Amino acid sequence: MTDKSPQESNVFDDVKDEVIGIAKGGVKHPGTKPVLTGAAVGAVAGAVLPVVTWPVGLLAGVGIAIYSRVKK
Repeated sequence: MTDKSPQESNVFDDVKDEVIGIAKGGVKHPGTKPVLTGAAVGAVAGAVLPVVTWPVGLLAGVGIAIYSRVKK
């Protein structure tokens, strides 16, 4: 069962390209602001929720922001 749809492999490649672009472009990259906003929202949500800590919330916020940018 090694058959993968082209869309699945493209999502991971797109995420990798987005992360590399943000790392190289820094603040000038158009994806930096939404990802930092997602990180901040996730960190605050993680700090407020009793079970989840702020680092877990931060990573979840970054993941959701990058995924939503790639899916567009």
